[in-house]
Amino acid sequence: MNANQESPHRRYNPLLDEWVLVSPHRFNRPWQGQQEQTEYPELIRYDETCYLCPGNTRVNGAVNDAYEKTFVFKNDFSALNDEFYSADGSCDLFKAQSIQGESRVLCFSPDHSKSMALLSAKEIKSVIDTWQAQAIELGGKYKWVQIFENKGSVMGCSNPHPHGQIWAQSEIPSIPARKSQHLQNYWQTHSKPLLLDYVESELKKDERIVCANNYWVALVPYWAQWPFEVMLIPRFDVQHMHQLNTSQKEALATIFQEVAIRYDNLFETSFPYSMGWHGAPFDGRDHSEWTLHACFFPPLLRSATVKKFMVGYEMLADAQRDMTPEQAVKMLTAVSNIHYTKSM
Repeated sequence: MNANQESPHRRYNPLLDEWVLVSPHRFNRPWQGQQEQTEYPELIRYDETCYLCPGNTRVNGAVNDAYEKTFVFKNDFSALNDEFYSADGSCDLFKAQSIQGESRVLCFSPDHSKSMALLSAKEIKSVIDTWQAQAIELGGKYKWVQIFENKGSVMGCSNPHPHGQIWAQSEIPSIPARKSQHLQNYWQTHSKPLLLDYVESELKKDERIVCANNYWVALVPYWAQWPFEVMLIPRFDVQHMHQLNTSQKEALATIFQEVAIRYDNLFETSFPYSMGWHGAPFDGRDHSEWTLHACFFPPLLRSATVKKFMVGYEMLADAQRDMTPEQAVKMLTAVSNIHYTKSM
């Protein structure tokens, strides 16, 4: 690490045209603030009180399928629906916009005890297959399909059964819209996708790589905001989830599993995070500038019980982090790629 990286400095995020303040000297400051509860994997494979386990009745009276792989259903408390709301968008100061969409829940497995870190690569590929099917179906009706997972109670997850969500909507959300603009700007200047150039540059530097295979790279981005933030980026040109072929999906399942295991091994806990996929909008246009990618945003800072809070300066000025991405990747690569519970 050079002297500049050891001192407070800002790093630029070209995807969102924003900066992050890096303050490495703060990582060792004393902590007398809130301590989170340590989370460990559930030991039971089936919980009769769980709303998401196979065959169980949910709060609205619907009965889950006796599923054996993945299971998708309409969210009982959907954030989006297909009803039309006549919004008044004529005033600059009080604008509203009608939006239609769907919210779905995706159970990764019938096993109540298995997070993504504990699923086999074959089981994770089944999840990817389901992501693809949902993207095709919902992308045929809506401009944006957001695939994501909130893992752990510290991330607001309301049910411990490992699951993700898929929200589709008629308008492109703010963050993807910003990314789209900056990806387009780069494409117009360089005639190449920004993220493909970026991932190859990271591979050459080899300073922030967590793991890689022939098709995918997991890295801590140069501009990362969260302490152990990770991006999953392909080494090939692809815009949408459903465009992945079998070999690319198998490689994705393997590297996704390794990232999830390294997270759990870092503090020997069921590591919380929010993870989501960004790809090109489903608007019928050519989006050669886009590259499908996943982002992991974990909140833990220095242990299983100490969380990074985005408050104060972060909410009023710039994002700020207490260690460099290079320090974070050293910690992630120092742990085993075999889940810590396997050696108990």
